[in-house]
Amino acid sequence: MKMKLLLLCTLVFFFLTGTPPSSYAATISDMKGQIGVQITVYNNNLGLIKDTRKVFLPLGQGELRFMDVASHIMPVTVHAKSLNYAEAFTILEQNYEYDLMNADKLLDKYVGKKIKLLDFNKIQDRKEVVEAILLSNNKGQIYKIHDEIYLGHPGYKVLPKIPENLIAKPTLTWLFQNNSKEAHQLEVSYLTNNISWRADYVLLLNQDDTSSDLTGWVTLDNKSGATYKDARLKLVAGEVHRVEERFDQKVYAMKEMARAKAPQFKEKAFFEYHIYDLQRKTTIKNKQTKQVSLLEADQVKVQKELLVYGITSYFTRKYQEKMLRQPVNVYIKFINAKENNLGMPLPAGIIRLYKEDDEESLQFIGEDKIEHTPKDEEITLKIGEAFDVVAERTQTDYQRISTRLYESEWEIILKNHKEKQVKVGVVEPLFGNWKIVSNSHPYKKIDAFTIRFDVTIPRDGDQKIRYRVRVGL
Repeated sequence: MKMKLLLLCTLVFFFLTGTPPSSYAATISDMKGQIGVQITVYNNNLGLIKDTRKVFLPLGQGELRFMDVASHIMPVTVHAKSLNYAEAFTILEQNYEYDLMNADKLLDKYVGKKIKLLDFNKIQDRKEVVEAILLSNNKGQIYKIHDEIYLGHPGYKVLPKIPENLIAKPTLTWLFQNNSKEAHQLEVSYLTNNISWRADYVLLLNQDDTSSDLTGWVTLDNKSGATYKDARLKLVAGEVHRVEERFDQKVYAMKEMARAKAPQFKEKAFFEYHIYDLQRKTTIKNKQTKQVSLLEADQVKVQKELLVYGITSYFTRKYQEKMLRQPVNVYIKFINAKENNLGMPLPAGIIRLYKEDDEESLQFIGEDKIEHTPKDEEITLKIGEAFDVVAERTQTDYQRISTRLYESEWEIILKNHKEKQVKVGVVEPLFGNWKIVSNSHPYKKIDAFTIRFDVTIPRDGDQKIRYRVRVGL
């Protein structure tokens, strides 16, 4: 009768609290039982982990501690299932244990309990052990030793054991129901923060700036708090929307890196994004930056442009003096097409440009960021400002015809101090109802409010562009 009453009380306690009886010995699952792991990394500091392990579980209800998960796991995203005996495995309750042990937390658990203090007596060359009751661990320790109160005490603090409710690493804990005598292949998937990737590119220009070699690298940064050994790696490029609740920038000299003989990533469209699937396994350590070759393209045709940009405020103001010198911006552009030895959707990243000098030494000449670029689209990179090409702008006439109508005349002097001729584009953004009254050089209308002059400047020479424009608000 007493045994039946005890069993009944135990069952009532379990159903009211959701806690398994203390007689359940916890089953531990760690990296030793792992049979496979797959990681999908997104651009926005997010990773999807699929961790598959072989786990032997006792029949009936029990507790499973799934260890070695990412410390930045999002617990609400966890999903677990048995791949081989799905109907025999059910999770009744899940807990995420993140109260990780440290010295203060260990001592907090022993407040009011007896511990040992171990000190070395250097004079007598022996160890001295003192038993003490820890009264407080708040901003220092207070001990009771032989009916006396000690505010601190020398020596090492020795604890008899680690409390059961403290763990050494982040752990998922489940209360499960198991009806299989065989081992489960348990797949646990979850999202984690603090893992991300970006694309880094290196473009090597030839001597006349008409062709280049382009290499791309995936830079993966793992600060999720877990190591993924022999993982299948997938990268998703695209803007995945998340409900609101990067990495250190490093420049790598790619020329010295060994090039991959064949593409390591297989690219394919997925939903409205693109997936890059690494065709081999790789180990991604915690707090590690890893680079994997993404692409290699030789003889990519490029075009260099020198451009000067105006601003719309020029045309409604009167300038008393000669304006300051304007920058002559340097751009490199190319088409991401199969005919240009490319044609692969390029994920967003930074393209760094290099060129050999007269001594065949590779020099860094600039960088720019690109967005996700589909095939057959043009890529334009701003890499700096020209040193030997100068642009100066002067307002030679100004008239305010009415409160809403202005007319002005401009002279743009372009000077070339190079040993060869150069071509410069002058881009003028207009507004309102505009009309070119007169012009010294032909122009091209780019869109409804933009015109462009293209002029060739001889070596050590100059060109003067003059035009008169009327704008109405």
